[in-house]
Amino acid sequence: MNRLGPISFRTAIVFCLASILPPVLSSADDRRVEEALPAESNGNVGRPNVLFLISDDLNCRLGCYGDPHVQTPNLDRLAARGVRFENAYCQFPLCGPSRNSMLCGLYPDSTGILANAQIFRQTIPHHQSLPHAFRLNGYFAARIGKLYHYNVPRSVGTNGHDDPASWEMEINPMGCDRSIEEPDIFSLRKGSFGGTLSWYASPRSDELHTDAMLAEEADWVLERCARRNDRPFFLAVGFYRPHTPYVAPKKYFESYDLEDMPIVDDVEEDLADVPAAGLLSQKAEQSLLTDRLSREAIQAYYASITFMDAQVGKVLDALDHHGLADNTIIVFTSDHGYHLGAKGLWQKMSLFEESARVPLIIADPKTSNAGETAITPVGLIDLYPTLADLCGVKTPAGLQGQSLRPILSDVDEPGRGFTISQVTRKTKGQKSRFFGYTIRTPRYRLTLWDEGQAGVELYDHEADPLEKHNLAFDGDQADSMTRDREVLDVIAELSKTLRDEISRGIPETGRPEVSGKGWVIDLTNP
Repeated sequence: MNRLGPISFRTAIVFCLASILPPVLSSADDRRVEEALPAESNGNVGRPNVLFLISDDLNCRLGCYGDPHVQTPNLDRLAARGVRFENAYCQFPLCGPSRNSMLCGLYPDSTGILANAQIFRQTIPHHQSLPHAFRLNGYFAARIGKLYHYNVPRSVGTNGHDDPASWEMEINPMGCDRSIEEPDIFSLRKGSFGGTLSWYASPRSDELHTDAMLAEEADWVLERCARRNDRPFFLAVGFYRPHTPYVAPKKYFESYDLEDMPIVDDVEEDLADVPAAGLLSQKAEQSLLTDRLSREAIQAYYASITFMDAQVGKVLDALDHHGLADNTIIVFTSDHGYHLGAKGLWQKMSLFEESARVPLIIADPKTSNAGETAITPVGLIDLYPTLADLCGVKTPAGLQGQSLRPILSDVDEPGRGFTISQVTRKTKGQKSRFFGYTIRTPRYRLTLWDEGQAGVELYDHEADPLEKHNLAFDGDQADSMTRDREVLDVIAELSKTLRDEISRGIPETGRPEVSGKGWVIDLTNP
């Protein structure tokens, strides 16, 4: 097969895989491999597999979430066979902290990971991650692409900031989007791609791009997993799109009319009641965005979503083709949401709905409520206890999420009834950082900046789903705090719940400190 850049490590990992899955060898070799394999364990027979799919920097602008623009036919059909969570949220709207929290089942205050380029082994080295726990309970655990943090695009094709104990096998393809096309990518900051708005309509076909390679590798792994029914699998596939740079084959760009791209035009009015801390995720180069460039950026983001969706479709087809769908739980989510101009913000690191909210679909073939929607707020922190519960996997003590199993059985179950998210902030000239925390209930979002000293936000999602009216703000007062007694009572009640949950997430010894400096894995410039 013709590939660009380094191969996806198939040759190297065949020998790893041979100890757990029968390879394509001679009959004599087959016999030797089979003799080396452990005897069938009755404890594993019939245990469900897990296919864990995660996108990067994906918000809820999807067809199955009611978006009128974005074309996501494969995610739409996945939602039709599972439960879609309308109000799911990350715990920290930044890749590294969010992914470590999700895969550890702990709040970021407990993992100690509050920035990128770090891994929980630097803070809580003895903790069992989600895939680690599955490995210890007899599962074959494999990763294809990005699950923990990567410097995208620089670390594409490597293990990134990964945890070796989490996986028996890692596969790291690198396609033309990383190995060839970077000189052609437009960026608001020349030569900067990963953290800057940047995009490119590629003239090359799907199969040459990294995300398509991930889907191909998933097919390869699933084909071999299908040969074994005595050892279940936990296969995680981490797609890179739509993370910047928004690179996808040109045909996906052409499916969106540039003039139809929805740009925001009421920014100034929308900012009048927002505390300064709530807007500190803005980047200087974003001031260069004209209406034309804004439309191009949105078009490229949508094109990247639809390209990623096509690769999800290939993985779902492979699962069906290999006869694994009837005993495989499928999860699809993102590490956090994404701003596309609302409140003048782009990308991530805010505590508004667009940045904190994520898509979440869980399809369990053993439940009977396919196509239904759960409204109660949940968090990515809930995935670890949920999957362990569904699969009978033992977990370490102290996980801080809830099992969503009751909600999967009955979407009207309220569960915990709220979820919280956080970020760090540091203003110019300030020596120490402060925190922002937000709590989302079925009706409200309350955000406290520096325990309320740097600002308070309250939004009523029943009346104001776009979060345009901060009920905590009163322009008649110097301190901008409302005098409305009913609103103050809501703020007081939610503040107590939020502070109680924050306290539950901070260990008695304080937030763990990161040992060692962050690092960047770069395949082409080591």
